[in-house]
Amino acid sequence: MLAEATRSLAELCRQVKTHLTRLRRQPEPDKGLSPGLPGQTHALIHFGKKPPLMLKFFRKIFSNKLGLLLTFALLAVIALAFAVGDVAGNGSLNGLTNGTNVAVVGKTKVPEQDLSRAATNALDRARQQDPTLSMPGFIAQGGLQQVLDQLISRQAINDFAQKFGLRAGPNLVNSEIQKIPAFRGTDGNFSEANYKAALAAQSLTDAMVRDDIQSGLLAQQLLAPVGMGMTMPKQIATHYALLFKERRVGAIGALPSAAFAPKDAPNDKVLTAYYNDNKSKFIRPERRVLRYAMFDASAVAGSITPSEAEIQQRYDRDKAKYAASVKLSAEQLIVPSQQAAEAISKSVAAGGSLEQAAAKAGLRTSKIGPVDKQQLAQNASQAVADAYFAAKQGGVTKPAQSPLGWQIARITDITRQPARSLAEVTPEIRKTLESEKQAKALSDMASHVEDELDGGATMSDIAKELKLTIQKTPPITANGVVYGTNQPVSPELMPVIKTAFEMDESAPQVADAGQGKQFIVFDVSNIVPSAPAPLKDIHQDVVNSWRLAQGDKAASAAADRILGRVAKGSTLAAAIAEEKTPLPPVQNVSLTREDLAKQQGRVPPPIALLFSMAQGTSKRLEIGDDRGYFLVDLSKIELGKIEANDPLVAQAQTELGKTLANEQTDEFIAAMRKDVGVKTNPAAVEAVRKQLTGER
Repeated sequence: MLAEATRSLAELCRQVKTHLTRLRRQPEPDKGLSPGLPGQTHALIHFGKKPPLMLKFFRKIFSNKLGLLLTFALLAVIALAFAVGDVAGNGSLNGLTNGTNVAVVGKTKVPEQDLSRAATNALDRARQQDPTLSMPGFIAQGGLQQVLDQLISRQAINDFAQKFGLRAGPNLVNSEIQKIPAFRGTDGNFSEANYKAALAAQSLTDAMVRDDIQSGLLAQQLLAPVGMGMTMPKQIATHYALLFKERRVGAIGALPSAAFAPKDAPNDKVLTAYYNDNKSKFIRPERRVLRYAMFDASAVAGSITPSEAEIQQRYDRDKAKYAASVKLSAEQLIVPSQQAAEAISKSVAAGGSLEQAAAKAGLRTSKIGPVDKQQLAQNASQAVADAYFAAKQGGVTKPAQSPLGWQIARITDITRQPARSLAEVTPEIRKTLESEKQAKALSDMASHVEDELDGGATMSDIAKELKLTIQKTPPITANGVVYGTNQPVSPELMPVIKTAFEMDESAPQVADAGQGKQFIVFDVSNIVPSAPAPLKDIHQDVVNSWRLAQGDKAASAAADRILGRVAKGSTLAAAIAEEKTPLPPVQNVSLTREDLAKQQGRVPPPIALLFSMAQGTSKRLEIGDDRGYFLVDLSKIELGKIEANDPLVAQAQTELGKTLANEQTDEFIAAMRKDVGVKTNPAAVEAVRKQLTGER
């Protein structure tokens, strides 16, 4: 783990160095709009600990006004969830009491059950980004608090809206329900049966759905106008745009924890204490062992050979397909009148081409075919079909009328297919019938297996009956990877991984694993819940983690010493060189925000910090995960110039207007929460946490 951490930090340092090298090679920027700055300064300048994937998911939702509206306008969430089948069920509420509330918003109570259910749904959405994310991991990253805040804000908006007479009546709610695609029937209209079936499948009630939709509509009424039309004054935007032109000169040094980590292992008492205090670092994803058996065409080989009578029957049914046929391809022209058609026909007969004649008339030819006479008569007219099929290959047809006008064509190709006898087409028909019979036989077999499983049959029963071989996977995670490795599971298992992680143990199912050509019978034989791994199983990992943690403390102390030297007038390079521990060389930096805007992807955290510091200051930046620190020294800021009509000013106005609208909306929600009053119950929240993580 120490080696891995060292490599990780070395890679980060390499990226910073590469980033700087690329920037130095960039040509001078033009005056056009450049992406990212200003207005997106906060998006580029993000530093500190890398946020977990789940939290990034939430932050992305909250990063703009539209995302915030959608968060509270749960109508949109429900519509999307039903469309893709992603609304989770109620989840297990075992262990929660009916009378305890996690919060009281105004006079409305928020029960434990609501928080538990909302957290389960939020985890399901987060798993779209990270399938291996577990409930303990979700909660360790702050997910439960995020969900609680959403529930409180939602109820505060409801109470505030009702206090001032805003409404979302039953008729409006009904109209919104009817708009949700998942509730429509085959005729495109709202289907009561589909509505009830969708709710039942997701363990929802009509009241729950209506309550969510009503909350969303009230949120729209309150929040949509708050930031509407927000514009940053041009004078202020100009000052922000000017930041785009400034140059910053400084230096960046790295203090990796691995360089300061102790070589000796801790004693058992110290290691156990460290493990108990940092269990969230050692959470392992849920693992499952799958048993499965495959069956394909080989399982029905004896029942798919077509008989001579079946071949004869198919030949008789498709006799027209095997009869003699003539098809042609042509380049045609459609004109509005018979006179114009005849004029063009004479021009072509005199030696001109149909394309040239069409161009002189301001028209264009089009290509058709291969097409037979019957198809042409249906698409155009019988007269046109007669005229086209009377012409020779390379010849031009006589004008003929169709509903579109008068048509003339040059025949480019004529294909004649002689009639084919039964003997000639028997191999083709046999292959077609075999394919059809095979698909039906496999489908029937899959249906039979499903019926047997529904009747209580086991995997072993099915395997014995169909003479299948049962295989077993090693423990795998929800993203289809063998636990502890980067090795993916067999490709035939990938279509059933998601289902397998939603099944109960020893509850076999059958599924299509190959577009109707291969089926799989599978069950889950062992489930290991997500939880911190036992210390004895990850002893060396915990030792390595402890070493990094100790190294991180030593790196922090070294950072203080170095910054002290810099404060007394030393350069960053000289201050680092005084340390006894060998450290990576200092990187000198000279960049503008225009340089940053040219780069694709996220700006390295130390460079981002450089652009948020005051001139003549030095700061340290924690890398995160006990990997050490960056030291950033900003020696000089060179101000640039900007023209009044520079497109950057308009861009800054637009982007800062969005930021202003977001902040206005945030402040309004905070004011609503204060107005209605909010009280939380930490003990009840803790009870929900324990219930969700399985603690006692």
